[in-house]
Amino acid sequence: MEPPTSSRLNSRKRRKDGSGPNGATEPDGIPPKMSRRSFGLREPAPFSDEVEIDYSKPYIRVTYEEAMRGTPLDRPVRVYADGIFDLFHSGHARALMQAKNLFPNTYLIVGVCSDELTHNFKGFTVMNENERYDAVQHCRYVDEVVRNAPWTLTPEFLAEHRIDFVAHDDIPYSSAGSDDVYKHIKEAGMFAPTQRTEGISTSDIITRIVRDYDVYARRNLQRGYTAKELNVSFINEKKYHLQERVDKVKKRVKDVEEKSKEFVQKVEEKSIDLIQKWEEKSREFIGNFLEMFGPEGALKHMLKEGKGRMLQAISPKQSPSSSPTHDRSPSPSFRWPFSTKTPPSSPANRARNESTVTYDISEDEED
Repeated sequence: MEPPTSSRLNSRKRRKDGSGPNGATEPDGIPPKMSRRSFGLREPAPFSDEVEIDYSKPYIRVTYEEAMRGTPLDRPVRVYADGIFDLFHSGHARALMQAKNLFPNTYLIVGVCSDELTHNFKGFTVMNENERYDAVQHCRYVDEVVRNAPWTLTPEFLAEHRIDFVAHDDIPYSSAGSDDVYKHIKEAGMFAPTQRTEGISTSDIITRIVRDYDVYARRNLQRGYTAKELNVSFINEKKYHLQERVDKVKKRVKDVEEKSKEFVQKVEEKSIDLIQKWEEKSREFIGNFLEMFGPEGALKHMLKEGKGRMLQAISPKQSPSSSPTHDRSPSPSFRWPFSTKTPPSSPANRARNESTVTYDISEDEED
């Protein structure tokens, strides 16, 4: 039977004995790898009234030392564990796993209390007894299931099922007018303690559901359950539907905001890229402009070079200064037409030519 309180579960970290390849040891918390093979069973565990027991052999309970040393294959250690197992969860499975691994050769029998006993001694359950029987049947560690198990174990029940040890956590379980329903089992030396799993229990699961009742009610209404099936009033039903619509609108607004943020982010990234490219192009353009039109640019050099060529073409070639000088004969004079020294002309032209000036141009000046 499942106690109402919980104890701290010991650490389940395993350390590999010896060393691995190249002398490396296994880190804490990492179990050794196993070969790939199937560990599951193909059928659920049978009920106790479906199993045949050979009563011709006498029932002799094995001691704890004999069980730890290991028993023959045809005589496994018969361990019994009982409980309510409502909303079967991993805490239940771990407890049964510990019971199964108490001894090298263990046959695990699990007793499940009926609805009548449970409602009388513990309270109302979420799952009915048939659902709880079926859940325990499909646990891989279970070899046999006892339906309508007793709340307090009697010697007759232990002898009928040939039980060697009873597995349960060692916290005193007060119920049915007793401080500990397993007290007589402990005194008889048949008790094998197990550890509870911290943080998970049937009461914890129910507490979560009750705490978030509105959330789960809306969830089931959305999945097609009627308000009558959920025992929800008309007003609460309308309230839940309104809340569902409001949540949808909020979700849409949130989606739009996220998409807008993504769009703005993309625009910012593109604008930054464009600005960087524009800056690079601007620097390149300014550099090219300065190379062409700056104080020491290519255009100034081109103008200087062109000016020099023009001056060279216009200016006369001077003779070398080291060449000997010779007296040059006077250049033959050239007289302009109609000068006074021309042959005599007619009297009409003579008066007009008196005002003309005679210029003598040397050959150098002519050039």
